[in-house]
Formats: sequence, C-alpha cells, structure tokens
Amino acid sequence: MRLLGGRWRLLLVSYLLDGPRRFSDLRRDMPGISQRMLTLDLRALEDAGLVRRTVYPEVPVRVEYDLTADGDRLRPVVEVMREFGLWLKARDADASCDTGVTPGAATAIDTALHSTR
Repeated sequence: MRLLGGRWRLLLVSYLLDGPRRFSDLRRDMPGISQRMLTLDLRALEDAGLVRRTVYPEVPVRVEYDLTADGDRLRPVVEVMREFGLWLKARDADASCDTGVTPGAATAIDTALHSTR
C-alpha cells in the first residue's frame, strides 16, 4: 500500500490509464503538485514496474510516461474509487438539497480521481 500511498500516486495512475502522457501534461492536469513531487512519484512508480518512461530522440527531446501491463492491473481499483466518488457526490448533493450540507468530501474525491473527463 505504501506504493500507492500519498496524495498523488493513485491520481497519476488514473491519468495514465487514459494513455501515454508527457510530464508537462501531468503537471498541468495536477496543478497542486510540485515538479519535484511529480518527478519523485513518477520515479517511484517506474521503479516498481508500474510506469514506463520513454525518451524519444527528437529535438527537443520528448519524454512520455505510460502504464506497464502491471500498472494497468490497477484499472479496476481506480474504477471502483471513481464509482464511489460519484456515489458519494450524488449522496451529498441529495443531502445538501434536503439539509444544506456541503458536499465537500465528494467533491474532493471527484476532483482527485477526475471522474468527469
């Protein structure tokens, strides 16, 4: 679990489930992450064999990250979390209509797992 712990790693995996991404794309889609943290988390996922880093010999050099077959095995985990986030958001939205409760927790999960693509 330490491998996917922390604030960003599962989110990184969820973005990479959509296909290869460049570092700058990931950074843009995750505005709260620092460049250093993104680098460290990508490297940790790469070291674990879940992410592949591909360098293309172009000018300027292009680097892409994508999931390995092992990394893709996390797809069901991410999908279940997305479904839970949507359910929680809907539940909290219903509650806020009835009681004025703010759906903050559901919004955080929805944002973290970018369930609205």
